[in-house]
Amino acid sequence: MNYQQLLEEIGEYVRYYYQTHNSDNLIYHNLNHTNDVVDHAVQIANHYQLNDREFFIVIAAAWFHDLGYMTDVKEHETHGANIAEEFLKTHEANAEDIDDVKKCIMATQMPQKPTGLLEEIICDADVYHLGTDDFEKKDKQLRKEVNLLYGLDLSKQEWHKKTIEFLEMHHFHTEYCRLKLTAGKEKNIQMVKDKIAKNEAEAQKEQAKADSKLDQVIDQTSTILPTETDSNTAESTGKKEKKGKRDRPDKGIETMFRISSGNHQRLSDMADNKAHIMITVNSIILSAIISLLLRRLNEYHYLLIPTCILLAISLLAMTFAILSTRPSIPPGTFTRDDVNQKHVNLLFFGNFYKMSLADYTYGMEKMMEDREFLYGSLIRDVYAQGVVLGKKYRLLRISYNIFMFGLIASVLAFVLAAAFNTQVVPA
Repeated sequence: MNYQQLLEEIGEYVRYYYQTHNSDNLIYHNLNHTNDVVDHAVQIANHYQLNDREFFIVIAAAWFHDLGYMTDVKEHETHGANIAEEFLKTHEANAEDIDDVKKCIMATQMPQKPTGLLEEIICDADVYHLGTDDFEKKDKQLRKEVNLLYGLDLSKQEWHKKTIEFLEMHHFHTEYCRLKLTAGKEKNIQMVKDKIAKNEAEAQKEQAKADSKLDQVIDQTSTILPTETDSNTAESTGKKEKKGKRDRPDKGIETMFRISSGNHQRLSDMADNKAHIMITVNSIILSAIISLLLRRLNEYHYLLIPTCILLAISLLAMTFAILSTRPSIPPGTFTRDDVNQKHVNLLFFGNFYKMSLADYTYGMEKMMEDREFLYGSLIRDVYAQGVVLGKKYRLLRISYNIFMFGLIASVLAFVLAAAFNTQVVPA
């Protein structure tokens, strides 16, 4: 079978299908999205050097995977697979190829659960934009489309929160996309969370302005009508106002702790991803050196020093990356005196995981009853997160510096060794 010719025919058919079944509601899942998925599928497939049949299955699935949106939004994968089956049967494709194309299309159903490399490639190609600079634009298109297709009116804030839930749940399946796109996805997560925080801050400002105007109206009214009959009402209103004013800063404090803790958690996740990249890259380098180069040093003895340098650099960089992710666990115990003196942070599992439920419950109840104890624990928790982050990023910086400068030194050593190795060829 001529797979390349059949792919060209599939491309023409899908483009014609979109033209004849165009819907103004499909702002995101349109031909542009399909073209992007095909391009990304080709890129990933070429990286893994798929054979002609495997390449055909992945790219054919990429072309057909969203055609079902024109028929049934909720079951679009099933309808897309049926359209693909009908087309491929008319072009005399064999049953095994058709079945594999359908499996790849169905694998794109959320939540994605691919069962092999081909399905992993199409799944990652379908959401490739999550780790690119195009994410913001495509996310806006998807929100508009969801509102139109489902008759919803999701606000930007509601959509951002749902987007964060999806992004934090999602992970790329192929090693290629994990290395290439994870950092970009973390950047996009941070961008969306910044928007959420900004919108919440603006909403609080608007609420504060509204409360201030209400206070002014009440003050003016009480000045104009200072009757005895209203004195009790004014007094109770004043108490409510004072109570409200005392409560208002609590919201800001809670927001501050929530944002700070969330930022620390994201930075910790980013550090872990950076460490994972460093460990993976250096593991590949070490494997290549040990399996290929070391056993041939007898023939290329002049490469001994550069090889040892590269080996040491990779080992050191990987060691510091591992150290940055190595957990340290505290004793996990506390006493009731610690609770009574407010010296223990019960918000961190490392301080209570060896304690009984009764002791932990006692401590938590004490903390919830005492505002000073509660906020003190939150402060200690945020501080402890910062200390751990500082250690992580310090070790990561050392690891990346060793890798960067060591790699430069290793390449120079290889070049110099090759340049100064003059072998005399007999006449």
